[in-house]
Amino acid sequence: MKIVIIGGTGLIGSKLANNLRTLGHDVNAASPASGVNTITGEGLAEALKGADVVVDVANSPSFEDKAVLEFFETSGRNLLAAEAAEGIKHHIALSVVGTDRLQESGYFRAKQAQENLIKKSAIPYTIVHSTQFFEFLGSIVASAAKDAEIHLSPAEIQPITSDDVATAMAQVTLGKPTNSTLEIAGPELFSLSELAQRYLQKTGDARTVKADEQARYFGAILQTKTLIPRNDARLGKITFETWFANRQPKPVTA
Repeated sequence: MKIVIIGGTGLIGSKLANNLRTLGHDVNAASPASGVNTITGEGLAEALKGADVVVDVANSPSFEDKAVLEFFETSGRNLLAAEAAEGIKHHIALSVVGTDRLQESGYFRAKQAQENLIKKSAIPYTIVHSTQFFEFLGSIVASAAKDAEIHLSPAEIQPITSDDVATAMAQVTLGKPTNSTLEIAGPELFSLSELAQRYLQKTGDARTVKADEQARYFGAILQTKTLIPRNDARLGKITFETWFANRQPKPVTA
């Protein structure tokens, strides 16, 4: 099978490409660095030629409200138009659990706009909603820093590792289109504020996490279950302790 991964050199894209190549598939890990730009349209037609499946795991370089909306809308329109012209059989997109419940956030409004474009297109699709990645814990902590305190919601969170995401995405890529949304999550449930404190302690960071129900997450107030999946979610296998023990250490910055 010939598969094009948009955002194929990023965290998820590179692991997904490796998984699919190991299984013997022809994979094009497309990105602006390889001459494929979904914003300008450069290289899209050439990249999709002869492909069966397109997987979109690209993310916006900016989370500012206007910029992120323009990215996902422009990229989505250009990509879907090129896919329609080539006759792509399955479009797969990676999105976020709780997107429809977080419309107070500019980032999640942009992700919803991306999903709406996919659903309105004539291309068979599968949308994968993932919970937050363990790899983003440092960034989440940094975004919530106020001097020596980290203000985070005590809402529930069920994070997943990028390895488990890539495994799930490979399974979806090799399956049939569902024309629906499926959810993936990690095997453990936490409080966001408590997990962040645990992460800081493990990284030797002396700052304190304050559980704050009014703390915003990417611009939105969280309810207890905003970030967790339904009961039918596909669960990864890697726990927080296993992920932390095997991760590449990176300093947490304020």
